[in-house]
Amino acid sequence: MKNKTYLYRGSLADARQFDQVSLWRASHQANIACKAAIEASIRKGFNGMYLKESCVQDVLEEYGFKRVVWVLANTVREKLWDGRFSQSNKEWARCQMIPPDPEHNCDFIVGSHPAVLDGFLNEVRAEFQKLNLFGPEHCHHDSYAELNYTGKVLVLSADTLKEAYWSQENQLWYAHDGFGCRPHAIGRSVRCTCLGDGETTRWNRHEFIGVLDEKYLPDWAREKLMELTAPRQEEPAAGEMKLE
Repeated sequence: MKNKTYLYRGSLADARQFDQVSLWRASHQANIACKAAIEASIRKGFNGMYLKESCVQDVLEEYGFKRVVWVLANTVREKLWDGRFSQSNKEWARCQMIPPDPEHNCDFIVGSHPAVLDGFLNEVRAEFQKLNLFGPEHCHHDSYAELNYTGKVLVLSADTLKEAYWSQENQLWYAHDGFGCRPHAIGRSVRCTCLGDGETTRWNRHEFIGVLDEKYLPDWAREKLMELTAPRQEEPAAGEMKLE
């Protein structure tokens, strides 16, 4: 990904509240540039019947999945009335948490022909699926809102990770403790260990999608989990050792 501008996920009003207007402004300009890049790529790669495969790849290499998805989802959400977008893509767009901002969201609505753009979006979603990341469909229903995380395998949201670290190994974490393990606690911190590399750190509860359904737990992760949760044998004190 060449353009590494931080994707600001709040509105301008949010940015003003938290004194982050400069972050919002830089991200907004990158959104507009990404929108223009999508339009240019479609103009260049659509032959009247088909899109070249490189159309999607070129834009993803420049702006990354997070921003491309943000711009495309915003476009479809602003055009839900348009029947040239598939119902599947409309439902997908509705699931993207883009804050309402009528004054500024219109700045990065992709202006390409909706039927062609729908095909472009299909390709982006297909490329994302190839990454084989965990999502809400792999978690227990409503686990974020209702379940205690203590002793559970959690799925870290891909939105929390930099794209360079997107992998199942970096998404699966074992929750030890922390106020954030309880769904209705004031504290949000969860102490946990990555099943991929064994790193122990703290994440906030909202940075997880939820509790992984055990049927989706990979074999490698199951082995790591067994190692992590196995009872530890205490070494005898110096005076208690006996020779046989």
